[in-house]
Amino acid sequence: MTDATRYLPALGRLLIAIIFIMSGIRKLLGPDGTEAYIAAAGMPLPTLAYWIAVVVELGGGLLLLVGYQTRWAALVLAVFSAAAAIGFHAKFGDQNQMIHFLKNLAIAGGLLQIVHFGGGAFSADAARR
Repeated sequence: MTDATRYLPALGRLLIAIIFIMSGIRKLLGPDGTEAYIAAAGMPLPTLAYWIAVVVELGGGLLLLVGYQTRWAALVLAVFSAAAAIGFHAKFGDQNQMIHFLKNLAIAGGLLQIVHFGGGAFSADAARR
């Protein structure tokens, strides 16, 4: 394994984790707006859905960042991303929503790569081995 390829999984985890960590923090700073958005999308139990989203995004993002339980964190985030695409961005008549839908699916695809290959050499999982 070359030095470049040793660092790439950590860089990839960082870039994907930032999306979830920032989104989770944003949700914590504006719970009323987020809950209203969830309710407007027709999701049941918007307060519960809000807290699930915060825990998944912040918790999963942080786990992904440090590479702890990386495969499980990536799997949960992949399912979450696909569910968000379907639940919030499936209005294909709106080009912006279609872009968000495809972005979420692309993120899920990248996360599934992490599920398969793991966190890499620079991860808490590798340090535990």
